[in-house]
Amino acid sequence: MRTRCLEDIIMAMIVCLWVVTVEPARAQQQVQVTVDAVTSATPESEATDNFSITSHNVTIGGTEIQYTATAGTLVMRHLNGKPKANVFFVSYVNDGPKDKGARPITFFYNGGPGSASIWLHMGVMGPRRVQMASGGFQPAPPYSLVDNEYSLLDVTDVVAIDPVSTGFSRPFEGEDLKQFHGVHQDIKFFSDFIRLYLTRFDRWTSPKYLLGESYGTLRSAGVAADLQARLKIELNGIILVSSVIDFMTLYEVPGNNIYYASFLPTYTVTAWYHKRLPADLQGLNLEEVVAKSRAFAFGEYLLALTKGNRLSREENQAMAEKMARYTGLSSRYILQANLRVNDKRFRKELLRDQRLMVGRLDSRFTGIDADAAGEVQEFDPSDTAAGGAFTAMINDYFRRELNWKTDLSYRSYAFGNPWDYGDFAGRYVNLTESLRYTMARNPFLQVFVANGYYDVATPFGGTEFTFDQLGFESTYQERVSMGYYEAGHMMYIRLDVLQQFKHDVAAFIQASDGSSREPIQ
Repeated sequence: MRTRCLEDIIMAMIVCLWVVTVEPARAQQQVQVTVDAVTSATPESEATDNFSITSHNVTIGGTEIQYTATAGTLVMRHLNGKPKANVFFVSYVNDGPKDKGARPITFFYNGGPGSASIWLHMGVMGPRRVQMASGGFQPAPPYSLVDNEYSLLDVTDVVAIDPVSTGFSRPFEGEDLKQFHGVHQDIKFFSDFIRLYLTRFDRWTSPKYLLGESYGTLRSAGVAADLQARLKIELNGIILVSSVIDFMTLYEVPGNNIYYASFLPTYTVTAWYHKRLPADLQGLNLEEVVAKSRAFAFGEYLLALTKGNRLSREENQAMAEKMARYTGLSSRYILQANLRVNDKRFRKELLRDQRLMVGRLDSRFTGIDADAAGEVQEFDPSDTAAGGAFTAMINDYFRRELNWKTDLSYRSYAFGNPWDYGDFAGRYVNLTESLRYTMARNPFLQVFVANGYYDVATPFGGTEFTFDQLGFESTYQERVSMGYYEAGHMMYIRLDVLQQFKHDVAAFIQASDGSSREPIQ
């Protein structure tokens, strides 16, 4: 999952350059470190593939599954053969099926940019998961791992990939990090790794899937297009978890009214959860209140925002009162914000009278700031809830259960500034067209989008808006399915939601694995 708030960096870029390279949607907030701090270059003498292979079993759906875990590094090389990076991965392969070439394989990764695959790995995809407290809330240390009875290993083999500078992935000595740290560089790196893995482990004929979270969904849109156009590798499906492939839906900049409409339904469900809505809305179930808020946000509210100064004083007052109904905020506060309440202010304002703020990654979580009168939260309580447990458990798991012995630090987050936005500098990063391109050329490709209702990092309203712009023929929409979950950015940390998530993703893979050879018309 997760990505680090680059809010300070981005705001400076806005002031100085007006470069629209949005606060990336991250399932995890990464610690900002300098390029030098993340280098730790690997000597070229270590340019050999290295694997630790172990055998295990897990019970999924009442059936015991024997599987092989491979934790290791593959050497990525330049065209002239010179090594450029040791890339750490972990694969889990079900030992049961004899024909591995017919078995689906899913490559997964988190976001950032700058996050390792730790969150998806130890939260949902791997055969072992971190034990969270009831409802997915923060557990008390010491932490524990349990068998993941909702792993996808019964329907697909899975491969976790850590980008260079994260996890145990490191560049070789003298290699420039700029070749990894950028929108297009990152896409090419992941495509090349997937091609190399398919070759080394004889999986070219397997049905292939990408599963990315947060910034990893933007990556997936780009990787799918790059795999197909450059490497002629076609996918069966793409799973987007807490999606953002158009940063316009996330970025507050003057004139971008889509941002405010995108967040408003999430404000509504957050206020509903914390019982801050008026009685008539509070009495509705979650889906009902979402439907009303969605219609208001992208209808009457968005129209009012586009009218700008043409709204009369009476119209402004009426709209502020309607917004108050759907946000739990006061109409006075909304008027003072010119009907435009950004997500940072909302997270501080909703429960200010209780001296509480709500989480960004999951707005069910609350925390206490040093300054209850402030505008920006001191920390994200939904981020810190998982950070300590996941970090402790993955370090123990790799060394004790997967027998991966190293003195390297496993970097959950590592960001080399600046991230190169390339041809997106000065405009919103948007890979919706890349996804459309891929779907147009591969009529078998299907997409599943998983949304957390309480995700204030990548709001579901923005995702819906993005996919409303994906092509303008029904053939695209018919191949995209949406799942909604009563949790946040990392929806799988809540056990009942993990069960639902597993069911939905498994059904998606089984319906798109190529057993039916007719493209969807």
